[in-house]
Amino acid sequence: MLLQTPRARLRRLLHPGGPSPLAGRTVLVTGASSGIGEATAHAVARRGASVLLVARRAEELARVAEVTSAGGRATTYVCDLTDPEALDALVERVLAEHGVVDYLVNNAGRSIRRSLDLSYDRFHDVERTMAINYFAPVRLTLGLLPAMRAQGFGHVVNILSWGVQLKAPKFSAYLASKTALDTWSRIAAREAYGDNVTFTNMRFGLVRTAMVAPTEAYDGMPAMSAEDAAARVVRALEDRPVVWNSPIGVAGEVVGLVAPRLMDAVMWRLDQRTSNSAAASGQVARDRS
Repeated sequence: MLLQTPRARLRRLLHPGGPSPLAGRTVLVTGASSGIGEATAHAVARRGASVLLVARRAEELARVAEVTSAGGRATTYVCDLTDPEALDALVERVLAEHGVVDYLVNNAGRSIRRSLDLSYDRFHDVERTMAINYFAPVRLTLGLLPAMRAQGFGHVVNILSWGVQLKAPKFSAYLASKTALDTWSRIAAREAYGDNVTFTNMRFGLVRTAMVAPTEAYDGMPAMSAEDAAARVVRALEDRPVVWNSPIGVAGEVVGLVAPRLMDAVMWRLDQRTSNSAAASGQVARDRS
């Protein structure tokens, strides 16, 4: 469910086959070594963008860059985004080499599915998810925002989860960090509105990537492919909507507002019917290859 801006609707009506707004622009994608990040890098490069690929794994980044550069220009930056000094150095280098980043895709993240019963002595789950899902994208965005605002253009896409609407059980640490970024970005968007710098919060459902592989509960569940998710990210980059929602996320949010205790009861029942994964329970996860 993509809520377009009026300007985006008009552009599509007047120029249905026109060039992409990404052509000739610089797009930075975090978590670009696999999954949604990799697929997004390929997709924006095919539209003529200069793609900056950021991730921790140098070999995987090089592989992605080799494929991506066939459709456009690709530059790799190896960085642990949870290291503040490394992240600040990344911002300094990127701005020195490219002047400004026109589009930022905050995709890198960590998901933890673990019940409260198994979390009482695991506060580090909260710290780990906040480090990569909230602190890192906020710090990176703050580093790149001044140049965006100075040039009078910029757009930030945050890869979030429909769980920020559904408040799904067993995801307390993960969804708290995603909700924090969702809220921070909405406020930042209002302050940067006059500088033509905009934000899109994409609240995806299940996407079939390596991040969800250790969780047996996802087996057989309907899931979007990384390529389909990337297509929606590109659409958000081009049209700059405020939010991308799924129908289930919207429905859950509405029920939660209208009948919160009913939603609590439904989610409690769901929690009782689903178990922790082997990984969440501290067991050796089964082979997912």
